[in-house]
Amino acid sequence: MRHKDRSGGTSAFTPARIAVTALAILSIVFICVNTQEVTIRVIIPKVTMPLWAALLGVFLAGVLCGAGFLLFRRRKAR
Repeated sequence: MRHKDRSGGTSAFTPARIAVTALAILSIVFICVNTQEVTIRVIIPKVTMPLWAALLGVFLAGVLCGAGFLLFRRRKAR
């Protein structure tokens, strides 16, 4: 269901879209300001990398999971 604006059309600026956009922008800012090196254990090996790269990887994994969930939900609804 789309949010109707006053002119009778649909609005691209719903509260949910604004919240998701704000959260994405805050996440990107958080990633950009964390630049120190960290050691991360990935199952067995230890990897040393910039924190921003690890955070960006997790952010992108979350975006892909969310997109996959929406795609699955839309296909199931058909």
